[in-house]
Amino acid sequence: MQVILLERIEKLGTIGDEVKVKDGYARNFLLPRGKALRANEANRKVFETNRARIEAQNAERRSDAEKEAKKVDGVTVKLIRQASNTGQLYGSVSARDLAELLEAEGHKVAKNQIVLDRPIKAIGLQEVKLALHPEVSVTIKVNVARSPEEAELQAAGVDVMAQMFEKDEAGFIEAYDPNAEPGEIAGDEPATEAKTEAEPAEAEEEAKA
Repeated sequence: MQVILLERIEKLGTIGDEVKVKDGYARNFLLPRGKALRANEANRKVFETNRARIEAQNAERRSDAEKEAKKVDGVTVKLIRQASNTGQLYGSVSARDLAELLEAEGHKVAKNQIVLDRPIKAIGLQEVKLALHPEVSVTIKVNVARSPEEAELQAAGVDVMAQMFEKDEAGFIEAYDPNAEPGEIAGDEPATEAKTEAEPAEAEEEAKA
């Protein structure tokens, strides 16, 4: 489908550009969200008539986004979540969670402005992109930990996951018996010795009989 863009779309074009896109992308995203118009003579006239207003509105939104970008760029948000010993969260951290946290800290960021390909499902420190406007984007850091102390360690550059793995490795020590024969389990008495000890007792019982 051929469409007229009403705002800059990454990898497609900018305001006023006519581009060809897949029908599903146009019907499910561009058209219902007011990001484009079907490219036909009637819509071309509508666009040209309103072009100055559309560009002015875009410039205003871009200005607001740039102001917010200065406040939120590089900010670190901290989330304390329950997780297993392997660092996997019991649940996940979604774009909605991040939007609510940022809003609580005084930042105007909508859920659909958070570029999160998939929910966060493990503890750690990672960067997340915020698309505040088609022409303005910044990056924040998301610190997901099981405790405030763990979050501080991660913020200081400590790889908590690696430490957890090393601790598990160090805690796994196999029992070792230098006198054990190959195939024997440490701590178990050899079957032959047990039989030898039992023989005198059996002989004594026979003598009494």
